[in-house]
Amino acid sequence: MESSSVFFFRLSLKQRYLLLLCLAVGAIVAYRFTRNHREDRKMQRLEGLRANSSEFTLETKPFRILGGSIHYFRVPRAYWRDRLLKMKACGLNTLTTYVPWNLHEAERGLFSFEDQLDLEEYLRLAASLGLWVILRPGPYICAEWDLGGLPSWLLRDPNMKLRTTYPGFTNAVTSFFDHLMRRVVPHQYSKGGPIIALQVENEYGAYARDKDYMSFIKEALLSRGITELLLTSDNKEGLKLGGVKGALETINFQKLNPDDITYLDAVHPQKPKMVMEYWSGWFDLWGNLHHVYAAEDMIPVVSDILQRGMSINLYMFHGGTTFGFMNGAFAVDLPAPKPMVTSYDYDAPLSEAGDYTTKYHLLRNVFSPYHTQPLPDLPPVSERRAYLPVVIEQHLPLWDVLHFTDKPLKSERPVNMENLHVNNGNGQSYGYTLYETSISSGGALSSKNSIRDRALVFVDKHFVGVLDYKIQELALPDGKGKRTLGLLVENCGRVNFGKTLDEQRKGLVGDIELNKQLLRDFIIHSLDMKPGFVNRLAGSGRWMSPRQQPSFPGFFRAKLYVNSPPTDTFIKLPGWSKGVVFVNGRNLGRYWSIGPQQTLYVPGPWLHRGDNQVVVFEEQETDGKIQFSSGPDYGMTVDV
Repeated sequence: MESSSVFFFRLSLKQRYLLLLCLAVGAIVAYRFTRNHREDRKMQRLEGLRANSSEFTLETKPFRILGGSIHYFRVPRAYWRDRLLKMKACGLNTLTTYVPWNLHEAERGLFSFEDQLDLEEYLRLAASLGLWVILRPGPYICAEWDLGGLPSWLLRDPNMKLRTTYPGFTNAVTSFFDHLMRRVVPHQYSKGGPIIALQVENEYGAYARDKDYMSFIKEALLSRGITELLLTSDNKEGLKLGGVKGALETINFQKLNPDDITYLDAVHPQKPKMVMEYWSGWFDLWGNLHHVYAAEDMIPVVSDILQRGMSINLYMFHGGTTFGFMNGAFAVDLPAPKPMVTSYDYDAPLSEAGDYTTKYHLLRNVFSPYHTQPLPDLPPVSERRAYLPVVIEQHLPLWDVLHFTDKPLKSERPVNMENLHVNNGNGQSYGYTLYETSISSGGALSSKNSIRDRALVFVDKHFVGVLDYKIQELALPDGKGKRTLGLLVENCGRVNFGKTLDEQRKGLVGDIELNKQLLRDFIIHSLDMKPGFVNRLAGSGRWMSPRQQPSFPGFFRAKLYVNSPPTDTFIKLPGWSKGVVFVNGRNLGRYWSIGPQQTLYVPGPWLHRGDNQVVVFEEQETDGKIQFSSGPDYGMTVDV
């Protein structure tokens, strides 16, 4: 199917002018309609979402929430409209999204709500398309997101107690909510906006460390002008501890157990029942298989939920991508945390790249009878392309880029990432940290389980092995004189769910030993690989030609030439081991040969005509070229 951009450029100048004029007029009409509707609602003082009987009402009329989750921070901004239009065409009437605190306040006191993080524009877009919104502002969101969305600088406090009324935490939440809620309040239903409900925290029943905490979060919302319906969200076990007076409790599950519905009804008799998270698929872990949830198993459950008169929110309707270093890690019932993959496709009804799936078409048939008007036509699918492979043109050894990082820290003892004196005193949040010290002998190196999460070990820049949760001892080769021991420690992703959130400091979190002697006097380099660092690399004159034997770890650079309007594509790296990919300075995320994920999604809007710079940080090996495909490869599958 021809893309809209290709179609546009084939038009004559006059046709382009007329088309743009029509689009502008349509936008003005839509804006005026939305504005007038908002004003009418204010004047009539219609009631928003209410839960005063066995079914929801909106504007005093019975209302069924047919919701779906799409996280604005996991979808390129250029595709927000496309994804929401596809949601509406599937028969959904309500959008749900989390708010990631760690992106909006990456450094304490510095707030960002622009570009990809423009929450207000996302809300305005939903309103213009006729979608209601349930906002899930946290502060904790889980979401398979690093530390459940909590900023890592909170962990600089050695006594921090996350998700409690510990003053160090509540003071930080108060400051964040001051900035967040002043942007949210104007978009409430009562103000003419699309927000009909807000969630109080998230699945607190599975944590429940402080009986006063949920009341604190509820009051933090109410005192800042939140007037819409409040909800909580838990699985059946969490319902016993996760509620708060004044908020309607909702339930999360994938397989419907009638006893769970009976239990929910007992918690809130004669109140509407809602599945806040109906899990349409599941997340994936590195080294495991790709989870799928068959459409023929899912559709009967969704139908059953609706036939029982319940409301539903599909988590996820469209998962998108966990770009950069934002993936969480799973630790429940595991001996050690396992990091999550970059893709958040989730086997959702709308795929990672916005494609329709069998689930989508079947759900559209299920939801259609719940509307009085025919559903909108399906928006077109974006064009994709398998670009020709590109050859690595230059490389830079890790050791040659350290001068592009912040000034290294000299410390007698190891210092964890979060407590490094970088990023304006906020510590290092993500990426890698290089710890170097001098040794005078070989022998048994023991991590004493102080490595979080995985370390490449070097002696005089020569790789000698890996230390992680499983491998905690390594034999170092003998040598003459003083040599440099280096440990390149990767934060593979902080746990996002469970009761170990307070233990998620990364890097070297304690001592390490050589021949049972504690190592001291470290030089510590922060390699968080933020955009500024990547841009400094791009402008460096130190890149080496491929004729020189590459050194690992290292950065490898290639050019992707695009001679037509850019389209989505997927990068694949057979013959490479483990690392990170940057395209035009944007961090696409991690790759790892152990799978299951074998491709990385590259959004077309992040490319441009002409040369596009692709930089790969690779830890151990490369075959010298980067390949592309028109579709994803998520690896071998397993049923949820």
